[in-house]
Amino acid sequence: MTQQNHLRGVLLASSACILWGISGVAASTLFINNPHLTAMWLTQVRMISAGLILLVWGMVAGKHPFKIWHHRHAAWTAVSYGLLGLIPVQLCYFEAVRVGNAPIATIIQFLGPFIISIYYFLFKHVTPSRIELIGMIMAFIGTLLIVTHGHLNSLAISPVILFWGGLSAIGVATNTLISRTILPKYGALTVTGWGLLIAGLFLTLLQPMWRVHLTITWPQLGLLIVIILLGTVAPFLMFARSLSDILPTTASLMDAFEPLAATVFSITFLNVQLTSFDFIGGLLIILAVMALSLNTHKMLHFLRRRRAHSSS
Repeated sequence: MTQQNHLRGVLLASSACILWGISGVAASTLFINNPHLTAMWLTQVRMISAGLILLVWGMVAGKHPFKIWHHRHAAWTAVSYGLLGLIPVQLCYFEAVRVGNAPIATIIQFLGPFIISIYYFLFKHVTPSRIELIGMIMAFIGTLLIVTHGHLNSLAISPVILFWGGLSAIGVATNTLISRTILPKYGALTVTGWGLLIAGLFLTLLQPMWRVHLTITWPQLGLLIVIILLGTVAPFLMFARSLSDILPTTASLMDAFEPLAATVFSITFLNVQLTSFDFIGGLLIILAVMALSLNTHKMLHFLRRRRAHSSS
């Protein structure tokens, strides 16, 4: 791996995360300018449109996306990935943005990797390392600062924001854990494309989007296109491409650019006011997740060794 390839991978991964952060700001702008717009409708449109684009892209690229339906386990996993992974990570995130703001919603969602660590501890009996324990304490303190602003007897943000943001963080965990079993065989284009399409169609069955009477202006349509193309399709393709140039642990460190981008653009364009507690808490959470990401490859190596030992 050359230095030029490594730099390209870092730029692709960081740019993808910045675009994801911008997507949250674009959604927040839509909710502010169109009070009748719901997180459900926006999630449906985003998922179905992006899912179709990714599947068509996969067919053009020769990835044969329909092969996943030839195997029952893979098919059920793809369905579970869409319903239990992508719906909470996207619908709940947009709900948190709608009732709150993009920076706080993104930072709370950023706690997802720690839920994965807790899962491995409870169900895989993988003892957290020292750096993971330190990271969890930092993340807890950071979340406490954001939620209470230093006043432990009261909440500084609405419990509704905390509820939807917490569900989106759980979605990050389920999104990662469910998809990892079929990604190596079928590829990210196929798995994510079907997951998005299945999730979008399921939400449409619950609440048909064509029954929602909305008046969308041209600027709002432009923001919607930004969310679909620049906030979903483009960053996904860029992040997936970056993994051929850099290690997954390196790419995961670039995730820190998502809450940073959401914060910078919200303050610049939406005049969102954040307190010093929000900044300090957010920084603690970002540093904690970066520390966890650096330790992830050790945990995966441990699991592979234990799996190999148990099968021998």
